[in-house]
Amino acid sequence: MKKVNAIGLDTKKSEGLAAQLNELLANYSIFYQNVRGYHWNIKGEKFFELHVKFEELYNDLLLKIDEIAERILTLGYAPNHNYSEYKKASVIKESVQVSDGIKAVDDILSSFKVVITKQRELLNLSADANDEGTNALMSDYIREQEKLVWMYSAFLKK
Repeated sequence: MKKVNAIGLDTKKSEGLAAQLNELLANYSIFYQNVRGYHWNIKGEKFFELHVKFEELYNDLLLKIDEIAERILTLGYAPNHNYSEYKKASVIKESVQVSDGIKAVDDILSSFKVVITKQRELLNLSADANDEGTNALMSDYIREQEKLVWMYSAFLKK
């Protein structure tokens, strides 16, 4: 007989989802801290514009970090919370101090590519597990972030 968790999902599939969500959490956490650094250290002609955009982005990333951690808990598992673990699990690497706006936006676009790809993988896993909660969360993130990729990419075009 199949074991199910408190929300009626297969425990084995939920365990796999939680592990993948923890990887996503690690990437979001490094992404978040990188954007904080861009916000703090940005200089140059586009300072005022980028300073505000980076603040909007890191605030949004912080909300998503919390939602992902809470989803892991909802599935019955513990979210990782150590930066040492995040650094090991994250595809996104810590940026060194970046004060150039073009470089920062380019790094942001690379980070979005990583998280969107991971979220698409989670869509497949959550569909297989009949986990509509995770599926809806990932779908919402992807839709929103694809638009941000378009906007940040437009900033880089001359």
